[in-house]
Amino acid sequence: MSNENRFPENGNSSTIPEAGIGSAVSQESVAAKAASKVRTSRYSDIQNATRFPIKLPIAVKSKSGDSCTETENISANGVLFQVDADMPIGSMVDFTISLPAEVVGAAADVRVDCRGRVVRSSEDGGRRGVGVVIDEYRFDRR
Repeated sequence: MSNENRFPENGNSSTIPEAGIGSAVSQESVAAKAASKVRTSRYSDIQNATRFPIKLPIAVKSKSGDSCTETENISANGVLFQVDADMPIGSMVDFTISLPAEVVGAAADVRVDCRGRVVRSSEDGGRRGVGVVIDEYRFDRR
């Protein structure tokens, strides 16, 4: 089976039915609708990923400065944490999440070096809750 009709960018691995002669819906219109859905729903797909309320140490570096905090929750697409500094939506963030050795079954903690961008920011009790989508990551085993 060909992969040309798959849309992995939105997590949908189903295929578009082949449109035959006399078909009420052409492949072009199905593809156009699917592409439109991808464009309009990409952010909601990011938000809809299952979030896990895991508290892990995180070191954050941004134009607003460097800080150490802990995660509030993590999903397959991003992370939520609180910081004291303002981090505008759209700004780039580098951060490192430490995974404890005993949790990952390693001899030492495993660091995940990430680069992402702020997609949500809100104030709560003087601290800012910042939601960051992960664009790149790399495991660092020391």
